[in-house]
Amino acid sequence: MATINSYKDLIVWQKSVDLTVEIYRLSSQFPKEEIYGLTSQIRRASCSISLNIAEGFGRNTTKSYVSFLYIAEGSLREVEAAVTLSVRLGFVKIIDCDKINSLIVEEMKMLSVLIKKLEEKIK
Repeated sequence: MATINSYKDLIVWQKSVDLTVEIYRLSSQFPKEEIYGLTSQIRRASCSISLNIAEGFGRNTTKSYVSFLYIAEGSLREVEAAVTLSVRLGFVKIIDCDKINSLIVEEMKMLSVLIKKLEEKIK
């Protein structure tokens, strides 16, 4: 098993960055009048996932790390809801979201497993 020296070594972090790149691509299709609305919101939420994983990794305690992972999970759910809204509002087609939806599911599973493992360590 590889040693984890940095948050950058975490696949969950790497996948969150991949998701953010895809969100930026998707949201570039949104109407220009949404630049301060849904475009900004979905981009900030997607960035928040990787940023909170990184910040939590750098914390001194496992308990604190888990708290940041829960925040990342909340941001991931926010992205999921925003993707749904973007389809329902007609900004993008549902087929354009297939890769993103797969990344969301994968990221949610990885975050859940990591949180569970770390919480077991706390007990």
